[in-house]
Amino acid sequence: MIALAVDDLAKNFGGVAALAGVSLEIGIGERRVLLGPNGAGKTTLFHAISGNVMPSSGRIRLFGQDITQLRSDRRARLGLARTFQITNLFPRLTVLDSVLLAIGGACGRPWQLLPPLSSHRSLDDQAHRLLDQWGLAGTARRVVRNLSYGEQRQLELVLAIAGEPRLLLLDEPTAGLSPAETSRVVAMVQALPRDMTILIIEHDMDVAFELADRIAVMHQGRLIAEGDEAAIRANPQVTEIYLGAE
Repeated sequence: MIALAVDDLAKNFGGVAALAGVSLEIGIGERRVLLGPNGAGKTTLFHAISGNVMPSSGRIRLFGQDITQLRSDRRARLGLARTFQITNLFPRLTVLDSVLLAIGGACGRPWQLLPPLSSHRSLDDQAHRLLDQWGLAGTARRVVRNLSYGEQRQLELVLAIAGEPRLLLLDEPTAGLSPAETSRVVAMVQALPRDMTILIIEHDMDVAFELADRIAVMHQGRLIAEGDEAAIRANPQVTEIYLGAE
C-alpha cells in the first residue's frame, strides 16, 4: 500500500511556480530523502503535504484518502506529523510540559495545562518514558529556551513522534548541528519504528545517504531524479545541478 501519493502538484506564488507538476509515491515504512539546492521547492512541497499551504492544482492522498483540501489539524488526526526547518517550540514551557502537550493533543486533549496534564499519571508516565527513550530525561524540568540548539532539535523530533504518526515529515533535522549532534539525531531517526513512513528534507549528502531507502531530487519546482544512492550518485543531471560538476 502507498502511504503518500502526490499527483501533478503545482503551487504558484504570483508569477513564480514554486512547484511545477511534482508527482511521487512513498510506500508504507519507506525512508525517502528529498534533496535539492535552495529554492528547489522542497519546503513548499512539505507545506502542501502538511496543509500549511493549499496547492494551485494537483492531488495529495494519504494512505489512500484524498487530503488535498483538508486543514492541517485534520491531516494530523489522520496520522501526519512534521518538524520545521526553523525550530518551532514554546520557549517558556519546560521540556516535560512540551511533551505533555504533544501527547495530550494526540489523544484529544490539546492545550490543557490547567488542570495540568501532569495530573494524569498515565500521560505523565508516557512523557517521561519518551524523554528517557530519546536521551532527554535529564532535561525534563528545564525551560525550552535554555536548551542548546541541538537539544531543541532533538525535542522537536520527540514532539513530532509523541502521537505515533503514520507519516513523519522532517524538514532539515540536522541543519545547524555539530557533527556529534548530527550523529545523535541520525541515530534517533534510524531507531524509529520501521512501519513509520518518513519523508526527510536534508542538505547533508552523507546524512541523506545514511538515512534513505530511496532519494528524490528536486530542482526549480520539479522532480528531476529518483533512485537509490548508486543511481543518484551516477546521475549526471544531479551531479551538475546539486553536487556541482566542474
